[in-house]
Amino acid sequence: MTLDGIAAVQSRMAELRALVAPPTVTATPTSASTATTATTDDFQTLLASLTGSGASTASTATGGATAQSFIAAAQKYVGVPYVWGGESLSEGGLDCSGLVIRSLADVGVTDFPRVARDQQTMGEPVASLDKALPGDLVVFGGGSHIGIYLGDGKMIDAPKPGASVVVRDVYTTPTAIRRILPQAADVSAVANPLAGIGGLAGLTGLTGASGSAGATAASQRAALELLASLSSGQTGARSGSALGASGLAGLAASLGVAS
Repeated sequence: MTLDGIAAVQSRMAELRALVAPPTVTATPTSASTATTATTDDFQTLLASLTGSGASTASTATGGATAQSFIAAAQKYVGVPYVWGGESLSEGGLDCSGLVIRSLADVGVTDFPRVARDQQTMGEPVASLDKALPGDLVVFGGGSHIGIYLGDGKMIDAPKPGASVVVRDVYTTPTAIRRILPQAADVSAVANPLAGIGGLAGLTGLTGASGSAGATAASQRAALELLASLSSGQTGARSGSALGASGLAGLAASLGVAS
């Protein structure tokens, strides 16, 4: 960003601060107090939804596990012998569905079905291998075999007796593909979508609001409007980088200032 761009951002921020400067209050009627409380509640609710504080993220239901941590856990078992019914190393090895539940348990996901025909009912369906993402379950023969997709046409599985856990090509079209965990990038974006402008501290600095209980209804409303505009501009950011990932350039764009 050029010096002129930085100056433009600073100028726009000054305008925003002027817009939300607290008015002089001579009386506080009951109705105004109620309105201030309601606005404050809305403000905090919207902040929570955008920053992930006080709200569930994509990883909450799975204890923080992601598709990438699931894959990393499974890859530790490459070379472990296939043992029918095996679901732990203490049993001498793993079978295909045993590899799935062992790897999930390693990243904190429990209470998952034991056999492939039941595992293929979990999560969300994926239409085709072209749509599959790393960490999806790939099912074959209607549930007679299961593996973990790695991307680029590869999977990790425990193939059959006499073999070992291995990374190999997806050898035929899966009869089902199931998405059971979020991608790590999605979890990161949902957890802190305002990271690029310094989260809550950056937002209160932008609007001139202190973030304390004494913030006025006027400054809260202005902050809500700014948050709404930021939120509408980050719809696509949840699948990749967070809003403002390019630093001042991203901030300038969100403020409508040329960088």
